[in-house]
Amino acid sequence: MAANQFIHFLPPQNPQPKLPLFVYLPGMDGTGKLLRSQIPSLERSFDIRRLSIPVDDLSNWDEMVVKIAELIKGELATEYPKRQLYLCGESFGGCLALKLTIEFPELCNRLILVNPASSFKQQAWIRWGLYFTPLLPARLYPLSCMALLPLLATLERIAVRDSNALLNVMQSVKFKSAMWRVSLLDRFDVEIQQLEKITQPTLVISSGSDRLLPSKVEGKLLTQNIPGSQLYLIPDGGHAVLLERMIDLHEILRTCGFLPSNQVNQSSTDLTEYSI
Repeated sequence: MAANQFIHFLPPQNPQPKLPLFVYLPGMDGTGKLLRSQIPSLERSFDIRRLSIPVDDLSNWDEMVVKIAELIKGELATEYPKRQLYLCGESFGGCLALKLTIEFPELCNRLILVNPASSFKQQAWIRWGLYFTPLLPARLYPLSCMALLPLLATLERIAVRDSNALLNVMQSVKFKSAMWRVSLLDRFDVEIQQLEKITQPTLVISSGSDRLLPSKVEGKLLTQNIPGSQLYLIPDGGHAVLLERMIDLHEILRTCGFLPSNQVNQSSTDLTEYSI
């Protein structure tokens, strides 16, 4: 089989093996391509890897976590094996990042969660849609993606090129796989006791105007239960906040003291919550 038929990392645009490894776990689209606008600034501090999940992949949570752990181990098995790993999960990828950190804590040095979909089960209207959507003809799936776009993104804050990219990657996922990933979110469960055992410094980035999920509330809940965590609130941000023109993830990490220790950081000793 071709390599792209398996869960894999996209080839790095600019490999920098001496820098800390930054692993991005994407949202429901699974492509890893939507981090594109953040890469130029992130590359100042990190060696970036973006996870790509095949459009027809039907792995469960445990299978994906094991596969990702093996990929990370492979990246760390280089001439610079002791470099730090920053794990960044967005939406669906935030759930993956939580599970990976809990199951393989030795692989993660710092955890970044961007509007994690761990609050999915709190949205009753989405869960009802889960039961009825499979009854629709698969040919209507591309149209449903268009209908979801205003919920996923605050379009006036996103460049046209990036909103088109978001729609394209959503429509690239096969209908069966999309329904499978939604069902995984419906079954996602992490106990408070598991969150309390996370020892890695954790940054939760939450959007205050997320129309899809209650990300602001979920961000506060996570930071209340993960020791040593901090919340960065973007009041006007939508769900796909990393696509928004004014959002610079590297600058957020700097503000929160989350850049590698040999770089300039703002001290976060007395601060646990930020907002813009």
